[in-house]
Amino acid sequence: MIANGVRRPGALVFAKRIQVGLAARRNSSSLNNIADIVGLYLQPPENAVVLSVDETPHIQAPCSSQGQALERAQGWLKLPNGKALTGFSHESKRHGTTTLFAALDVATGLVRGGHYRRRRRVEFRHFMNRTVAQHPGREIHVILDNLNTHKPKHDRWLARHPNVYFHFTPTHAWWLNQIEVWFSILSSKALAGASFTAPWQVRDQIDAFIAAYNQDAQPFEWTKQVVFSQHPRSKYADLRN
Repeated sequence: MIANGVRRPGALVFAKRIQVGLAARRNSSSLNNIADIVGLYLQPPENAVVLSVDETPHIQAPCSSQGQALERAQGWLKLPNGKALTGFSHESKRHGTTTLFAALDVATGLVRGGHYRRRRRVEFRHFMNRTVAQHPGREIHVILDNLNTHKPKHDRWLARHPNVYFHFTPTHAWWLNQIEVWFSILSSKALAGASFTAPWQVRDQIDAFIAAYNQDAQPFEWTKQVVFSQHPRSKYADLRN
């Protein structure tokens, strides 16, 4: 499956061109899940709230679900022409980690975050309780990946909240979740190259960024009207072309 986005006036870019894995293409339920989520973006239910929710997957350390408090060594380099350059060393000291749960309102672009020490079902439930409380009496549709902390075999929390509906992205299709785009913005705009000596500094940096971001928040737009399939390349040599 190929998903594309383009920039339009008054909206941030939601641009992705990623091919979903073979398993997702062959599984009809996965295709239905993709259509369901894209439908929420293009035509959400009337008077309903659509939220994109996940934990931070890429803060500070690539492929990590936790933001690390890193203290980077800074120094100066004298050049032959007499000028000097300053920069940060790749070496760093680690001072602990923090986990961010975040919910993006698809209609408004507003982001709500919550900081936790760990990423378990109990933290997810706590964050969802706080998030749902912000929309009393509303029908709420939540887009999530299919991590086991989001999708237990018997979801008693969901049974206690009949106004909440979970929509899970298929395996290898995490890019359908718009909060992943926002996480990328957070990483590049607020955390890249930063130096922290304690987890609370990471949390304060994230909170300050969320507050500033929400002042001028705009929704992402899904602009690809037709989602079409492509056959996977069966030979390694084909991947190089």
